[in-house]
Amino acid sequence: METGFQRGVNWWKLLRRPGFPYLFAGMFISLFGTGMNFAGVSWYILERTGSPLRVSFITILVTLPGLVVPLAGGVLIDRIARRYVGMALDLARGALVVAAALLVYLGMARLGHIYAMVFFLGVGFAVYWPTMNALAQEVIPREELVGANSAVLIAVQGGMMTAGAAVGFVYERAGLSGILAIDALTYFVAAFCLVRLRRGYMAPRAHPEDEPAGSGEAALAASVSERALAPDIVEPGLSTIFLRDLREGARYLRSQPRVLALGLTYACMMAGVLSGNVLLVTLAQFVLKSGARGFGFMEAGWAFGAVTGGLLAGALVRRFPPLAVLIAALAVLAVGHTLFPYARLLVVVVAMQALFGACRALGGVLTQTSIMTLVPRRLMGRTQSTFSVVATLLQVLMSFSLGFLAERVSVTLAFLVLGVLYGTAVLAAIRARGLSVREAPAAPATA
Repeated sequence: METGFQRGVNWWKLLRRPGFPYLFAGMFISLFGTGMNFAGVSWYILERTGSPLRVSFITILVTLPGLVVPLAGGVLIDRIARRYVGMALDLARGALVVAAALLVYLGMARLGHIYAMVFFLGVGFAVYWPTMNALAQEVIPREELVGANSAVLIAVQGGMMTAGAAVGFVYERAGLSGILAIDALTYFVAAFCLVRLRRGYMAPRAHPEDEPAGSGEAALAASVSERALAPDIVEPGLSTIFLRDLREGARYLRSQPRVLALGLTYACMMAGVLSGNVLLVTLAQFVLKSGARGFGFMEAGWAFGAVTGGLLAGALVRRFPPLAVLIAALAVLAVGHTLFPYARLLVVVVAMQALFGACRALGGVLTQTSIMTLVPRRLMGRTQSTFSVVATLLQVLMSFSLGFLAERVSVTLAFLVLGVLYGTAVLAAIRARGLSVREAPAAPATA
């Protein structure tokens, strides 16, 4: 298949690559804080209101900026040094959370303040995630993308879900103000890691293009970048550059149905993971009656599974076709979440969470590796941001729907709808595999 899958994962070589340990540490620490914040605020809202629908507003607010912000963010990521963008986002979010922590500690916080903090953190996250994916593609060569994406997945899932496992215990002792203080500290430490990643300013377009081979990809990249390679004699205005870059990204995606199918797969999976948090909180509180501590165990199970899945990804793609592994993992998520509400014992739920975490890890590694292998580096910011918009739209719709169904109808029906979303990801992955098989014979013919 693609170049990124052709080699196994050499973890020692990967961790010795200049800058990558700092990228890994920065993402893990930053996402640990994000996970602490998200889970802590969810419990805070549930305790104060007792409403799963109100909890769903948290997911909606944190994802709502992703409908608009990535359109500008994608162009920004492809124009400004991605390391600098990441540092600025971490510092800004850290300052915001410090202010919120002080309000909570002094007893001056209202629900409106918490919702506002969540919204502006969502603005930052809408740019942060595509930025870090694009930065990882810069730091790591294409032949090591499976290992790099496995490590990034471990950093993301390990950070967020370790935070979810710890938040129940921290919340009982330090409250929301303590959780927010920890979150703010993680952002500042993550910014320091990016400072140490490398020196100097390196704009995305200054990188030597390592275009994918085959399938006419290089020719396409050359055609869509013709204007960028031959600049106008008169420097265009900022709005002209912005619109030109957007059109270039749109032309690329319209011509790449396989990339679109992979992007839809990833968007559906991410929407399911994030919007599903509404149901996990409800399941722990009202069905299992295990409270914040039980929720912590559930998140710990997911974190263990996610790290395990990330570590196993390289071995699995050497033994089986990567897209077949992806389809199988998504099918487990679809069927498993449909059956989830029938597991009434905490130990069973934790075990299922571990399985789901492993499947989500495999899905994330395989979709991101495929996308990074196919998409030119110069267009990665806009491509990732486009998929982020789709994922955000699905998250907003699903979060409200799941919260409404869990509160007004039944938790069982809500989990069924979540299973249908994962089933859509399965269909998109099958479509991507079909396009991959169809394009495969074309490579020898052009040789």
